[in-house]
Amino acid sequence: MMLNSLVFLPLFILKTLASGSPNSTGCLCTYGDPCWPTADQFAELELQVSQPLVYPIPTASPCYPVGNPSGNCSEVILNWTNGNWRSSFPGSMEEPLWESYMFKNDTISACYLNTTLGFPCEQGNVPVIGVDARTPEDIQAAVKFALLYNLKLVIKNTGHDFLGRSAKRGAFLVWTHNMKNITYDPEFVPEGAPTNEMYEALTIGAGVQWYEAYAVANDSGRSLVGAVSPGGSIGAAGGWLQGGGHSALSPSYGLGVDNAIEMTVVTSTGEHLTVNNYRYSDLFWALRGGGGGTYGIVTSVTYRTYPSLPVASYSMEANVTGLNAMNELVGGVLQFQPNLTDAGWGGYGGISNNSMFLIFLAPNMSAEVANATTQPLTDFVLGLQSQGVSPDIQITQFPSFYDWIEIYTGSPGGNGENIMYTSRLLSRDTISNQYQSVTEILVDCQASLVMVAGGRVSQIDPNSAGLNPAWRDAVVEVACAVYWEEGATTQEINVKFNQIKTLAKTFHDMAPNDGAYFNEASLFEIDWQQTFFGSHYSTLKQIKDKYDPYRLFVVAEGVGSEEWNKELTCRW
Repeated sequence: MMLNSLVFLPLFILKTLASGSPNSTGCLCTYGDPCWPTADQFAELELQVSQPLVYPIPTASPCYPVGNPSGNCSEVILNWTNGNWRSSFPGSMEEPLWESYMFKNDTISACYLNTTLGFPCEQGNVPVIGVDARTPEDIQAAVKFALLYNLKLVIKNTGHDFLGRSAKRGAFLVWTHNMKNITYDPEFVPEGAPTNEMYEALTIGAGVQWYEAYAVANDSGRSLVGAVSPGGSIGAAGGWLQGGGHSALSPSYGLGVDNAIEMTVVTSTGEHLTVNNYRYSDLFWALRGGGGGTYGIVTSVTYRTYPSLPVASYSMEANVTGLNAMNELVGGVLQFQPNLTDAGWGGYGGISNNSMFLIFLAPNMSAEVANATTQPLTDFVLGLQSQGVSPDIQITQFPSFYDWIEIYTGSPGGNGENIMYTSRLLSRDTISNQYQSVTEILVDCQASLVMVAGGRVSQIDPNSAGLNPAWRDAVVEVACAVYWEEGATTQEINVKFNQIKTLAKTFHDMAPNDGAYFNEASLFEIDWQQTFFGSHYSTLKQIKDKYDPYRLFVVAEGVGSEEWNKELTCRW
C-alpha cells in the first residue's frame, strides 16, 4: 500500500511528495478538497496507530434527527455544562461557538442543543476525522500523515480554549485526551542535569486534567501549581501551560511555566524530544509561555511539587446599592491588590450589577497572619457600609489546597455557553495611577478579577521563559465578557464581537504596555504579537521556524500566524 511504503521515509521526502499533490497552491488540504485523502489512505493510517480513527461530531448530535434521536439526548442535556463530560468527546468544545462555522454569506453551520430552533444538525467547525493518540508513536504517525497529504491539523485535549484553537472546519485532528499516565517521582532528575539537581516531581501525560493530577499529588502528600476550574476539567499539560498557566497558588509559587522542569514533544520533523534547561533549552523556553499548538505536540510535562500544607482562605461577598458605592468598593479592592498578592494571597473575584465577591487563598499562612494581612481590606470594606455596601467576610483554614479545591470547585459546570473574553494584565503602575479609569471599565462590563500575579510571579526573571514579560509586572488580570444565546444570527453575533472589539481597544489604549493572557482573550486584541508575547515575540518566531520548518502547527493569534490567511489554511 502507498502509505505503508512511505510512512517510514524521511520527512523531507514526504514533504516533497506533498508539495506535488493536487493541492499545490500554498494552501492546506481540508475535507471536501480534491486533495483530501481517500478512505483507503485513512485505512492505511489506522494500521499505523494503536486505536481506531475517530470521527468527531458536535456535542448536540445525539439529539438529532429531532423525531428519532441518534443517541441519548437526555444525557446531553443533563451534562451540557459539565466540562469533564464534554472533554471526553473529540468533537465537543468547552464553548459551543467554536463548534459553529460562520460563512461569508452570513449563514451558520451548527448543531444546537435547542432542537426547537428548527435548524438541522451540521458539522460546523468540528474536525471530521482524527487520531485518538495514546502514545507518542501515535502522534508521530499522525504528523507524518498530515505532512504527506498537506492537511490542516488541529490539536485537542479538553477543548477548553477561549479562542477556539482546538477546532477547525474540515481539519484533521490529533486528540491527546486519552494520554492519562501520571507518575510521582520523589527523586526526579531532568535529563542531562547534574545528579544533585533533584525534584519531588509529578510527570503527567498530555491528556491529564487537573482534577486527576491534584488527586495523585494529594495521595503522595504533595501539592502543585495548577488551574482552578469547576470540576478541575482544564488540561494540565497542554495549552494551559504553554500559554503561561496561572493558579491561585501563583503569588506563592509562580506560574505553571515557572514550575515545569521537563517536557516531551513531537515536532513536525517527527522527532520525539525531551526538552528542559539542558536539552533543547530554546524549545523548552518557547513552550513555557510561547503559546500552545505552535511548536509541536506536547506528550508529557514534569512539574515540581510542594509539600501539602494548610491554606488560609479569605472570602468576601457584598451586596451593593448604587453605582458610586460599587465604584468605591471596586477601586479600593484594586488598590489593595499589590500588598495582598505580595503577601501570598491569590484567588478570584467578580462584579455584577449589584454585588461583588472575592475568594482568596494563601498556603502555609497562620490565622494570625491571615488576619493581619487582610485587615486593611476588611476595614476598608466595612467602612463602606454607610454608603450602601453590605459585606459578609470570613477567614477559614483548610487542611490543604486540595481540600480547598474540593469545596469550591469540586462540582463540574460552567461550560456550554457562547462566551468571548477580552482581558488585561494590570501592572502596578496602572493600578497606582489609573485605578479610577480601570474601575469605571470593570464596573461597566461587570468584570472578572483573576488575582494570580504579583508576589512570587513578579520575583522571577522575565527572560527565564518565553512567557510575555508583562506577567512579571502584573498584579491582577481583569477580564470582560460578552454572551449570546444559541441560534443567534450572524448579525446578532457581530454586535457582540463589536462590543468585545471596543472593550479590547479601551483596555489597550488605557494600558498599552500591560499585555494580555494568551489563554483568556479574544480574536480581536490590538497588536496581538505585542499584547500576548511582548518583547519575546521575535525570539519565539525564530524558535518556531527552527522546530517547525514545515509550518504544520498554526493557531489563531499564535506565533507565526501572521503569515497565514484568516482561515489559517493558506500562506500569504
